[in-house]
Amino acid sequence: MKKTKAVTSLAALTLMAGLFAGCSSNNNNADNAAATNAGNTGTGTEATAAPEGDAAKDIKGDITVITQRTDIVDTVFKDYAAKFNEKYPNVKVNFEALSSYEDQIKIRMSTNDYGDVLLLPTSVAIKDLPDFFEPLGKMSDLQQQYTGLEERSVDGISYGIPITVNFSGVIYNKQVFKDAGITEVPRTFEQFQTALQNIKDKTDAVPLYTNYAAGWTLTQWEADLATVAGDRDYVNIAQVASDDNFVQGQPHYDLYKVMYDAAKNGLIEEDPTTTDWETSKADLANGKIGTMMLGSWAIGQIKGLATNPDDVGFMPFPTNASKILVPLSDDYNLGISLHSKNKEAARAWVDWFINESGYPTTEGGGMSPVKGAELPEILKQFEGTDVTFDTIAPAKAGEEGWVDAIDKEAEIGLWQPDFKKVIIEAAIGNRKDSYDDIMKDLNDKWKAARAKVTAAK
Repeated sequence: MKKTKAVTSLAALTLMAGLFAGCSSNNNNADNAAATNAGNTGTGTEATAAPEGDAAKDIKGDITVITQRTDIVDTVFKDYAAKFNEKYPNVKVNFEALSSYEDQIKIRMSTNDYGDVLLLPTSVAIKDLPDFFEPLGKMSDLQQQYTGLEERSVDGISYGIPITVNFSGVIYNKQVFKDAGITEVPRTFEQFQTALQNIKDKTDAVPLYTNYAAGWTLTQWEADLATVAGDRDYVNIAQVASDDNFVQGQPHYDLYKVMYDAAKNGLIEEDPTTTDWETSKADLANGKIGTMMLGSWAIGQIKGLATNPDDVGFMPFPTNASKILVPLSDDYNLGISLHSKNKEAARAWVDWFINESGYPTTEGGGMSPVKGAELPEILKQFEGTDVTFDTIAPAKAGEEGWVDAIDKEAEIGLWQPDFKKVIIEAAIGNRKDSYDDIMKDLNDKWKAARAKVTAAK
């Protein structure tokens, strides 16, 4: 199974060459680590971009690329190496795949031997990146070509480039929708609930699969908060300015009301406690499930299990906001070890992998970080519509990390499954709490915690 490092604004979906302008964010951290150190200046000895044409043949050396993709390291990645060698014939690329990437690479990085090219671990503090990674260039220069650089830049110097840009929303089966008589992608909360009911009434598919038992799958819903708000400023700015985070009419209330209503109306799996993540992917792929709330990272996995991959579709999370915003977040960033003995060859691989391999939109399952790149096929249905893909705005200066801090103080667990499980249990009758009871409890905790955090800042 491949999951992203973590999983994130829906202003009208206008697709254009400059689509990715803006700051990137990590969709499962409350402050999204947005725009860390953005706008600073600095200097460094950068691993310069690899040359093109005949000059590429002068680049020589063996490099080791460390990846988290244990599922395709012996197949797809070997094909990548073969194509890379057509351009760089004198570079030998070796691969190592780590099954528990974050844990294993952290141990490797206590030495100087952690490959030549690797994914920047989230466990390494941003400020410490220069101690482990080669500078790739000035962020201001690289931003002309790539989106999502802010999160892994220090003092205006970039140390990583996203391997893909993720988007969050609803993955659905087009054939199930067709069989249910759903001719247009539902946009509002009411339209979405009606679509789920039609699936139940007219097909044998589970309308909405929660994947309750897996737990982590429920956290994917939080990534759609910006969509419900219809505002890229909401998550890190407006949310921390309000005591009324979980009251009726606010994005968090409306977001999880979708979950509650679906469960209460019998539009989820019959026994949520026995769900199975691996099985659910195949069931969605082949028409036994109508919808699941997931990030784009899962699309490739689901399509790979489908008899007809074209049946797998994506749509924005439902919203009553006037603007439809699909939140974007960068996946792992690719960087070069400070201790690499073949940095020129390593840089050649980084540039080729991001720009020419096709990984970002195929195996990566998201959008290319390259500005102006063609959209993945699954999103082309939205061209010319009023859906916008955008990143979440960073926190105001001096308020960085406040969402995380309030969440931790309140013990709510915005990116944990606990209160989501309570919502489902209450909806199916296993608890006596009403939805408003649950929301009031969460809001009381938020208000008290916010008072403490803001007073301490």
